[in-house]
Amino acid sequence: MDINIPDTDGGGTLVARAMQVIRQRIAARTLAPGARLPSIRAFAATLGVSKSTVVDAYERLAAEGVIKSRRGSGFYVAARLPPLSLADNEPQRDRAVDPLWVSRQSLEADANVLKPGCGWLPPSWMPEESLRRALRRLARGDDGVLTDYGSPLGPLPLRQLLARRLGGHGVEAAPDQIMLTESGTQAIDLLCRLLLEPGDTVLVDDPGYFNFHALLRTHRARVVGVPHTPTGPDVEAFARIAAELRPRLYVTNAAPHNPTGAALSAVTAHRLLKLAEQHDLTIIEDDIFSDFEAEPSPRLAAFDGLARVVQVGSFSKTLSASVRCGYLASRADWIDQLIDLKIATSFSSSRLSAELLLTVLMDGTYRKHVDGLRARLAAAMGETAGRLKKLGIRPWIEPKAGMFLWCQLPDGHDASELARRALADRIVLAPGNAFSLSQTAGQFLRFNVAQCADPRIFRCLELGLKAR
Repeated sequence: MDINIPDTDGGGTLVARAMQVIRQRIAARTLAPGARLPSIRAFAATLGVSKSTVVDAYERLAAEGVIKSRRGSGFYVAARLPPLSLADNEPQRDRAVDPLWVSRQSLEADANVLKPGCGWLPPSWMPEESLRRALRRLARGDDGVLTDYGSPLGPLPLRQLLARRLGGHGVEAAPDQIMLTESGTQAIDLLCRLLLEPGDTVLVDDPGYFNFHALLRTHRARVVGVPHTPTGPDVEAFARIAAELRPRLYVTNAAPHNPTGAALSAVTAHRLLKLAEQHDLTIIEDDIFSDFEAEPSPRLAAFDGLARVVQVGSFSKTLSASVRCGYLASRADWIDQLIDLKIATSFSSSRLSAELLLTVLMDGTYRKHVDGLRARLAAAMGETAGRLKKLGIRPWIEPKAGMFLWCQLPDGHDASELARRALADRIVLAPGNAFSLSQTAGQFLRFNVAQCADPRIFRCLELGLKAR
């Protein structure tokens, strides 16, 4: 597949960026130790650069010890891997767009920076008064909530409540099949520790949530993308890749899908589960956005009964990103092993966060809050889509729920370059290739409609499109 890496003043040299592509492939295990690199001619054609650019990139990587040259044979990945490096120590505007680019720019920005590319709601959209009321109640209650470790599984009343909520989506899970975690990300990390060995192949959506890529790299997995469609992953492509590579895991978002906003169809779900059984594949279904749907779309965990599917969730998107409390629901015989891993890596859950979450969920205000969020997001979705269309920026689909619009720029425009220009105006955008392992989303941006109210965003986009 072609990868467009234009030479720009803010984007680094073509040689440096070609080197970054190779480093990313090695880190993702697309190029394993000892693997032969593409020929100079083939790689130059793939990147759309000159052969001399690739020669220079390969020679520099060889000088660093990342790859080795074999006379008359070509270049090969060094047998000994370099130390794991997920990112530079500090975010920089001219660094290549990688799985951590959007997160670093968003999390480290001050309050005056506009963040249409981030993945969370504005503070004013959250139930701040409900949280304050719950904190006051907990402060007057059991001293142990404020000072003691929590149990590894988490408080039983909260797990019982989560079991009822999962049942509302058709997922049958007993409370002892549910374990609390610090976040949805920690839940996936624990599952990777349980199920993966270095070098195992893991499938993800392309485009898909960029932090899955970064997390899987820490487990030294070989990460392979499957093209995503408006009804879920491309099943034919999934079948071909599964037959060829024998993946251990498939990690995906339930609807609304991140970044596309798509929803899984029942037909696709059934075909995926048949493939999972055929290839002895486990599926991790991240259901973090479930409360944005008024009518739940199909869930793999519901069809599967938690036999081959593990469901993960949290309340960071609808309640509070500061209250770190996620969960996973899995087959019962994995729970003890997951508890041991949790104790070994983080010892315990936050008892305060768990009790705070339970208090808010039980006080009757959360349901009304979520109903209000859905209405507010629907209005913002329509308004943002309309303003983007006037600029020639077209949504890939019209999502039925959620906060994300996956949009294509007019022909000839590069999303990464537009994002770098926007940073100079203190605006964080989410360029498509941050979500794409194949680097084929160079004309796409993900917009968070809840963060798009400020007209400066659209003025910046308009000027950026004209500047080309």
